[in-house]
Amino acid sequence: MRRDRPMTPRPCVAVLFGGRSSEHSISLITALGVLRAIDRDKWDVVTVGIATSGEWFLCPQEELEALLDANPIAELPVGDELVSLPLKVGESELIVRQDGPCGQTVSRDRHIDVVLPLLHGPFGEDGTLQGLLELADLRYVGCGVTASAVGMDKHFMKLAFEAAGLAVGPYTVVTDRQWAVDPQDVRERIAALGFPVFVKPARAGSSFGITKVERAEDLDAAIETAREHDRKLVVEAGIVGREIECAVLQGRGTAAARTSMPGEIEIVDEHAFYDFEAKYVSQASARLSCPADLPQEAIGTIRRSAVTAFEALDGEGLCRADFFYTPDGRVVINEINTMPGFTPISMYPRMWAASGLDYAELIDELLGLALERPVGLR
Repeated sequence: MRRDRPMTPRPCVAVLFGGRSSEHSISLITALGVLRAIDRDKWDVVTVGIATSGEWFLCPQEELEALLDANPIAELPVGDELVSLPLKVGESELIVRQDGPCGQTVSRDRHIDVVLPLLHGPFGEDGTLQGLLELADLRYVGCGVTASAVGMDKHFMKLAFEAAGLAVGPYTVVTDRQWAVDPQDVRERIAALGFPVFVKPARAGSSFGITKVERAEDLDAAIETAREHDRKLVVEAGIVGREIECAVLQGRGTAAARTSMPGEIEIVDEHAFYDFEAKYVSQASARLSCPADLPQEAIGTIRRSAVTAFEALDGEGLCRADFFYTPDGRVVINEINTMPGFTPISMYPRMWAASGLDYAELIDELLGLALERPVGLR
């Protein structure tokens, strides 16, 4: 059922950040970049932090800035003003609670029109938060429950890509039970892919827990490293090729999804692949060229494939699609990210900037798309 709700003159955005996943600190960096760029003449903003222990609370921008100035890889301390969501159809107020004098709880409501969830990884990007927002009858930026869940799980993501006719590299899946019951079978399946392989947690992001394995004797250690983040793993054959990314934005109304020009990531120092340090710690380790120096035919294939991947998951709002372009001219999809890194220097906004849509305009566009989306089933 579709339910439309009138907007306030200056729509109020609840910006969510932090969360329970290992990508908590990355979410804080993303949020601060967005909060510094969002147009306050167009949008009223409420900032809501989510602690690693799960509490929701008001977290003013100046407190977030001070925290990250002191420690760029920080965790949010729980604030005094706790926040909860409405769970009644038609209500759109955050419920803010604070302990008052004599121990009583003081409550007040804060109307919001749209939620901007800037959380990465499990319990934020994987459909769980999206389901909560659906239950709360709130509009939000980005993919819905199913697309977020499939886009977080590298196994089911690949199945969706294959069903849509996209080329996917060789891989195998390792479940917790398989590793416990028959580890030798797991080793043999992985060896059949040929080394090097990449051992990855199935449902983690920001390159946490990923190891490039060159030799069979290093495999068990890589599996255990990945299992620290997820007991379900995906192991991918190494693909010789250039790493190409493409940013996708949902089209307005019934229009098709839009794509940026493809960008190329080049690792320029000792990093073996585009890992966590290259992404977030040592920015000099990776260089983005946009548009990528590719034949026009390949650029067209990548842009079309990015839209196909987005639609294969029934995507909404945005995604970043990652590909390999092989020496023989093949385009192989690696994955998509339904809430890509969103700092001003992250690849997703940089590709849009190179394609004519700057950072602040991109934020406006995403919020506008979310406001156009009805609440309820669609």
